[in-house]
Amino acid sequence: MKKYRVNVQGMTCTGCEEHVAVALENMGARGIEVDFRRGEAVFELPNGLEVETAKKAIAEAKYQPGKAEEVQSQEMMQLGDEGDYDYIIIGSGGAAFSSAIEAVKYGAKVAIIERGTVGGTCVNIGCVPSKTLLRAGEINHLAKNNPFIGLHTSAGDVDLAPLIKQKNELVTDLRNSKYVDLIDDYGFELIKGEAKFVDEKTVEVNGMQLSAKRFLIATGASPAVPNIPGMDEVDYLTSTTLLELKKVPKRLTVIGSGYIGMELGQLFHNLGSEVTLMQRSPQLLKEYDPEVSEAITQALTEQGVNLVTGASFERIEQDGDIKKVHVEVNGKKRIIEADQLLVATGRTPNTATLNLQDAGVEVGPRGEIVIDEYSKTTNSRIYAAGDVTLGSQFVYVAAYQGGVAAGNAIGGLNKKLNLEVIPGVTFTAPAIATVGLTEQQAKEKGYEVKTSVLPLDAVPRALVNRETTGVFKLVADAKTLKILGAHVVAENAGDVIYAATLAVKFGLTVEDLRETLAPYLTMAEGLKLAALTFDKDVSKLSCCAG
Repeated sequence: MKKYRVNVQGMTCTGCEEHVAVALENMGARGIEVDFRRGEAVFELPNGLEVETAKKAIAEAKYQPGKAEEVQSQEMMQLGDEGDYDYIIIGSGGAAFSSAIEAVKYGAKVAIIERGTVGGTCVNIGCVPSKTLLRAGEINHLAKNNPFIGLHTSAGDVDLAPLIKQKNELVTDLRNSKYVDLIDDYGFELIKGEAKFVDEKTVEVNGMQLSAKRFLIATGASPAVPNIPGMDEVDYLTSTTLLELKKVPKRLTVIGSGYIGMELGQLFHNLGSEVTLMQRSPQLLKEYDPEVSEAITQALTEQGVNLVTGASFERIEQDGDIKKVHVEVNGKKRIIEADQLLVATGRTPNTATLNLQDAGVEVGPRGEIVIDEYSKTTNSRIYAAGDVTLGSQFVYVAAYQGGVAAGNAIGGLNKKLNLEVIPGVTFTAPAIATVGLTEQQAKEKGYEVKTSVLPLDAVPRALVNRETTGVFKLVADAKTLKILGAHVVAENAGDVIYAATLAVKFGLTVEDLRETLAPYLTMAEGLKLAALTFDKDVSKLSCCAG
């Protein structure tokens, strides 16, 4: 006998459940469980009966069968012991809550262990607080630098303390509504304290030893600090502490120009600081397509952000309240002085206190937890998800991984992670959004590549906005013209990239984009114009003409 789970659309009540169950029973299925709320049917099929036959029976009952997954036997999942819980999750961020909610669907007894504030990085100290402040900074910048003749706008000095207070209120509201309040709603247990493994199936927290059939490690990551002489003697800021300042610094130096450094550096530039972004690499965003790097470099330079690239950091010192960064650039020594110093040089996984060696969990060279394609660690009882694995560090990726982990660990699925198509957004102004392969990555994978590069001043929306620094770039397979990647630097690039994500995920072609109607005077129209640019000069086209 094999056990399957099939998604079923069209069920609206318990009567629908009965209709589906009868259809499955008549074709030979056993152990049938149908749930219209979940939109699924779980059943066993004798050897010789294929799941496609079951899907046909569901369709004949006037419902719409969808994806089918084979389910492992519960005996295999339980490994022969009971435990205090079915599922213990260490951490309480996006991956943890997604996983807990999914596990509860299977009737699991779930506990979340959290040593700090419930909610993890995104809602507390990452996405939410930074993006609301970024919006404030954009408004302040536009008030001082609006591009329209005849509009007389201005802005005074920023009073940062009430802005931070408003930010904290939003964070508290979202933390409660999206995390804390869900604990009672779904019925899992929250245990406050620091967890460490005692052995492969037991953790200790607050002097108690707790066992479980399965575990998920979702402890996230923290700001990394580079090994620069003098760093430990300087009062530096991280992405966490910077967002708690009560006064805008006159001068802010940022070590690191990745997405965190660029976002937060531009934020404080827009709030009134003189900002210097510094990095070792000679090129911003060196892993991106060069057109993206060039566009954002041009935008930041035009806005007045100081960029120091190709820097060798010699030492850092503090002179009273002033921080001094000693660097060498192009063979010349320089000293960059600032009132505040932000370190934004990546993230370190939170694994140091977990005692993973006693749990049989392997970690990588940076302390990241090593997982397989099912989100499982080297201990078959223990899964991991989110930033602690140092994969793509987006909350939506973490939540997806957490859900897959619960499905495999508790639901008996054997589902592989599918992270081939992940959109990423950097919330600068203009924003940077990418999905799929860069031109170089496509070539390395053996594709014969055809590209289209559309400057932002060819996009009508950018022209009417009077903000034309940016670019659209599409990467396609030269033989099939399937879209392999899309890369955008523009206002609202993060909104535009979702359409491109669908194009990459479902194998749409350049011709598909050309033939799709795009609303005029939207930034998303840039995708269609970029598709036309493969073999047309869009500057010679009339408005809306394809």
